[in-house]
Amino acid sequence: MKPVRVVTLCWVLLLVSRLGATRKESPEEASFYYGNFPLGFSWGVGSSAFQTEGAWDQHGKGPSIWDTFTHSGKGNVLGDETADVACNSYYKVQEDVALLRELRVSHYRFSLSWPRLLPTGVRADGVNRKGIQFYSDFIDALVKSNITPIVTLHHWDLPQLLQAKYGGWQNVSMANYFSDYANLCFEAFGDRVKHWVTFSDPRTMAEEGYETGHHAPGLKLQGTGLYKAAHHVIKAHAQAWHAYNDTWRSQQQGLVGISLNCDWGEPVDLSNPKDIEAAERYLQFCLGWFANPIYAGDYPQVMKDHIGRKSAEQGLEMSRLPVFSLQEKSYIKGTSDFLGLGHFTTRFITERSYPSGQGPSYQNDRDLVELVDPNWLDLGSKWLYSVPWGFRRLLNFAQTQYGNPLIYVTENGASQRLHCTQLCDEWRIQYLKGYTNEMLKAIKDGANVKGYTSWSLLDKFEWERGYSDRYGFYYIDFNKKNRPRYPKASVEYYKRIIIANGFPNQREVETWYFKALEICSINNRMLAAEPLLSYMQIVTEIVVPTVCTLCILIAAVLLMLLLRSLS
Repeated sequence: MKPVRVVTLCWVLLLVSRLGATRKESPEEASFYYGNFPLGFSWGVGSSAFQTEGAWDQHGKGPSIWDTFTHSGKGNVLGDETADVACNSYYKVQEDVALLRELRVSHYRFSLSWPRLLPTGVRADGVNRKGIQFYSDFIDALVKSNITPIVTLHHWDLPQLLQAKYGGWQNVSMANYFSDYANLCFEAFGDRVKHWVTFSDPRTMAEEGYETGHHAPGLKLQGTGLYKAAHHVIKAHAQAWHAYNDTWRSQQQGLVGISLNCDWGEPVDLSNPKDIEAAERYLQFCLGWFANPIYAGDYPQVMKDHIGRKSAEQGLEMSRLPVFSLQEKSYIKGTSDFLGLGHFTTRFITERSYPSGQGPSYQNDRDLVELVDPNWLDLGSKWLYSVPWGFRRLLNFAQTQYGNPLIYVTENGASQRLHCTQLCDEWRIQYLKGYTNEMLKAIKDGANVKGYTSWSLLDKFEWERGYSDRYGFYYIDFNKKNRPRYPKASVEYYKRIIIANGFPNQREVETWYFKALEICSINNRMLAAEPLLSYMQIVTEIVVPTVCTLCILIAAVLLMLLLRSLS
């Protein structure tokens, strides 16, 4: 181990020990609030096209950058898994809608596949009518079931030909192609879809796709690629919003927003101004990066200052952070009818200055370190810990930071513990209970939250993690061709929250937990017995009829022989 790494490790361990010694959960954080959400509050679940649909090359669909990324066979995905079949949701629409009805949700957030609708990504090259029909039928099925569709236009699966020909989101021309695609969707589905999300978690899309290379298209343009991609995504979002506002809003009366994911950043030492500044910087580089241009017209000042200074120190004449013109600032500002907010966990933040000589990178530009409290509940993923109180703080931060926007929580959920029983996901129940309760507290604080989307309806393809992480309310056996769905305990629990529209009282809420575990225990036994039942079904459907047929044939032959001998 290099000496520098030893020093870094010791420094981090010292900080972690400080956390354990100085940070105590406040009574406010530990208390549970019993009460109801506002009348008409919308409860839902979510998914995305690439993670669930499958049918990757069927019925006219073109390839996406994620198809190319997963098919490369270079270890891009854990186990070299692909989403060629995924949950097979393309062929199981009615079954999935039935699951949504079972959950009693009032909305379903899902994404459209850009290359399924426009195989090349370019509308002038032709529209895939089978893709239009598929989504139209799906939306009709939701509306018929009184489930509101919340539709995401782009959840990372860019048409491959746009990447190959133009460099994807490195090219400003993507804004025009995205606007054409958005207009097609508004035209085809806007009579029934009243909630549109332009982009889902564009920060991760930009950072992992164009900085680290962990996601498609797998580029490692450190310190430059992600800022350029984000710059063009923001322009594309604004152009799509204006297209809806100018052409479709008057007749369709819908809303257009963006979904931004961000963890909460809490200062390690609340008495240390540098830690407080670092935590603020963390939030601005995460949420403010996209929200500030949309709500205030430009990037956060702290991003411009830090990236500009480091760029100069690295010998660059211009900042690596692109600049909006005055006209662009005016055009982008105010292009959101609601703020979609995704949130999963929390980090403690402390300042750390990274020398510019280390080279350009998003991580170094922030000059901070992220830490976790060893006392936090570990949910089995390297990055995801259950810290409910951070959710309330993020909601309140967004409320005050961006001028009291209408907020829809667009993603919030917990992944599968590897060593757990498949269907008895009691840790997800605790996560769901804690986070939704903190959301209720934030609403009582004044946050204008109108809906909540739990992530996700099904276990599905989890990007570079393949099928190893499971976020679904419904367990899927990916080893079986028909991808059967099985309800987890959290289905019953979430259903009770939805029906009650909150948490009525302690005694009733406790009964939900035990009832959910009781049901999942029964389901687990049924799941365990399924191989035997399948065997018995084979015996019933194949072996028994075959034996009976043979017996009849033998009897017929014997009868013929008997008759012949008598004659």
